[in-house]
Amino acid sequence: MPQPIRRIAICTGGGDAPGLNAVIRATVTAAADRGWECVGIRDGYNGILQPERYPAGGVMLLTLERVLSIAHLGGTILGSTNKGDPFHFPVPGPDGTVIDTDRSSEILDYFRREQIDALVSVGGDGSLTISNELHRKGLRVVGVPKTIDNDLDKTFTTFGFDTAVSFATECLDRLHSTAESHHRVMVVEVMGRYAGWIALHAGIAGEAHAILIPEIPFDLDKVANKVQEREAQGHKYSLVVVAEGALPHHGQRAVLAPAEIGHAERLGGMGENVARDLAQRTGKDTRVVVLGHLLRGGSPTAFDRLAALRFGAAAVRALDDGLSGVMVSLGFPNVSYVNLEEVAGRMKAVPTDSDTLQTGRDLGVCFGD
Repeated sequence: MPQPIRRIAICTGGGDAPGLNAVIRATVTAAADRGWECVGIRDGYNGILQPERYPAGGVMLLTLERVLSIAHLGGTILGSTNKGDPFHFPVPGPDGTVIDTDRSSEILDYFRREQIDALVSVGGDGSLTISNELHRKGLRVVGVPKTIDNDLDKTFTTFGFDTAVSFATECLDRLHSTAESHHRVMVVEVMGRYAGWIALHAGIAGEAHAILIPEIPFDLDKVANKVQEREAQGHKYSLVVVAEGALPHHGQRAVLAPAEIGHAERLGGMGENVARDLAQRTGKDTRVVVLGHLLRGGSPTAFDRLAALRFGAAAVRALDDGLSGVMVSLGFPNVSYVNLEEVAGRMKAVPTDSDTLQTGRDLGVCFGD
């Protein structure tokens, strides 16, 4: 039998997503109901690995009063980072270079020293891969899936996704009127990295005329033909949604910054490329809108808020039941648990035979193929 729990830590890593604070609120409340104390690690694992950066301490006590009214707030009260992998932590070398250093043992030492019995790790693919490795080293861990990209395997959806899609859809609704008024082609670039979930769902809900996603390498001539067909039918405008990781059939993804130690490559710019090339092919006045980090901000939708609260409470129940090395998974009608090993390092792409994508084809959407 595992040791009784008296104290747990919460960590939020990777990009922020609407619903993070709701997870924290539910975790702290459910833990307090069991007599457990909660602490929060600031900025991923940096609160432990770089305590000198935090005059008030890199780990904060999470009381019921502290989390009472945060479920509706965007962001995370703990902070987050994409550059805090304890297994690949950038450390300055003697010659000024950066050394990729494994500092994971410092995390385990801290937990033992501070008598923290378990970790609730909230994050995406990178964070949950780290969580699985910490579990292998002996730390008691339960993961909570978080990403606006919805690209985590073994869960129907992740919190943050619905909020991002809802906002992107609202933006498309607004762009229809201005694009029609000026007879323009509007190209809208959305986040999603190597998965096209946001582009697909928002594009169909927002009645885009073409949607370019990473799962379907696109031929821009096909998109130009779609714009010209609409023109011939008397429709003087078109909306094109482009996922940031969209891939031209005979080209490469648009990369803003290459990968570095503890940090994946940063995508972006494909919307600008598509807009420029469409203008050349069609002669149409073409503009680009990059929604970018606007998709991450703001309060979570009711769906995401409820999912996040369910995840936080379920993570505490998992620990109470003696589980470790698992991720909370959203199914219907109930939350379940899957092994982190089944999730770590695996990306959930849009199935090209999915009902949602087929719906787009039935509605006449061009996918560039």
